[in-house]
Amino acid sequence: MKQLAIGTQTFANLRNNNAVYVDKTEDIYKLINSGNVYFLSRPRRFGKSLLISTLKELFKGSKELFEGLYIYDKWDWSKQYPVIRLDFTALAYDTPENLKRSLFEFVKTTARQHNIELQNTQIETMFAELIEKMHKSTGQQVVMLVDEYDKPVIDTLNKAKEVHQEIKETLHNFYQLLKGSDAHLKFVFMTGVSRFVGLSIFSAWNNLYDITMDSEFATICGYTQEELESNFKEHIESTTEYMGKSKEELLSKIKHWYNGYSWDGKTFVYNPFSTLKLFYSKEFHEYWFNTGTPTFLIEQIKKKDDLELFAEQQRVREEGLSGFAAEEVETSALLFQTGYLTIKKKEATEMEVSYTIGFPNFEVKTAFLTSLLGYMRKKEKKK
Repeated sequence: MKQLAIGTQTFANLRNNNAVYVDKTEDIYKLINSGNVYFLSRPRRFGKSLLISTLKELFKGSKELFEGLYIYDKWDWSKQYPVIRLDFTALAYDTPENLKRSLFEFVKTTARQHNIELQNTQIETMFAELIEKMHKSTGQQVVMLVDEYDKPVIDTLNKAKEVHQEIKETLHNFYQLLKGSDAHLKFVFMTGVSRFVGLSIFSAWNNLYDITMDSEFATICGYTQEELESNFKEHIESTTEYMGKSKEELLSKIKHWYNGYSWDGKTFVYNPFSTLKLFYSKEFHEYWFNTGTPTFLIEQIKKKDDLELFAEQQRVREEGLSGFAAEEVETSALLFQTGYLTIKKKEATEMEVSYTIGFPNFEVKTAFLTSLLGYMRKKEKKK
C-alpha cells in the first residue's frame, strides 16, 4: 500500500518515496500549451505548493520522476530550463525592511546557485539582471514560479496602514520587473490564497491568465470522485475494514465531510489535506479547519459583524468573488477565496454572471459555525 505523504509539498519526495500522487499532469500539459503567464488562487493546504514543485521538476527535465504519468511521453525531455522558485512562506516579511532584505538575499542566493555575478545593487534591477543572465548563460528562457505571492499582504492587513502600504509598494515594484523581463521568460506561474486587485501582477500584466475560476482547470488542485476511488483504493478498503462499514457507506460519509469545493459550480473536488488525514488516522475530524483560521479573516468578520454571511447559501455577482482591494475587503470574497465558502451554482444571463455560494461540506460548516458561536457568546458576556 502506497504511503500517505501528509504535508509533503515536494513532488520529488512523493515520487521517490512511493507515496500516493494523484496525477495532475494532464492539466499541467494543457496549461503549458495554452499560455505562459498564469495565476491560480486556492485555499491553504489545497495542493498549490505541490503543483509549483511539479512544474519545477518538469521544466528542469527530471524525466525519471514522471514515468507512468500522463505527461511522460508527451514532453520534450531534451530541453532543460533554468527555474526560479520564489516561496514567500520562506521569507521574512513582518516589516518592509525585512521583506526587502529577504528579497535581496533570495536574489543573491539564486545568483550564486547559478554561478552568476550581479552588478546591480537595487533589488528590482538585480532581479531583472538575474533573469536576463540566467537566460543568456543557459540559452533557455527562465521559468518563474511564485508560491503564496500574497502572504506578505495578507499577514500585514492588520498592521499600521503605512507599514502595510510600504509592503504593497515593495511587492508592486518587485513583480513589475517580471513584466519588463518578458523576453527572457518561458513560463510564469503564481499562486496565492487571495486575488488582490490593484497589485501589479494584475494591473501591469495584460497577458496574465487568471485560471482560478476557469472550468478547464477546476480540478488542477483537489481530488475528484474518480481520483479518490482509483488512487486510494487500498486505503479505502483498509478504512472500511477498520471502521466496520461498507465501501458505499464510507464513500458517502467521506463525500459528506470533505467533498464539495468548486470554482465553476459544476465540478466538485475533495479537500486533499483532510482526505489524506482521514485515511491515515481512520477517524473523521475537522482536519483542514483546525490547521488554523487566518487572523485577518477573524478580524474582518468581527469588523463586519454580519451574520447573513453565514447563511446556508447566498447569491453574489461575479465581481463579488473575483477579487478585492486590501483596504476594502469584501467578506464574501474573502470567505470564498480562503475556502470557507464555495460555489454551488453558476448562472449567466446577457446582463451578468452570478453565483450561489455556501459552505463546501460538513467539516467546514460545523467547525466554522461552532467557532462563530463561541465568538458570539464571548461578545454577549462582555456586554
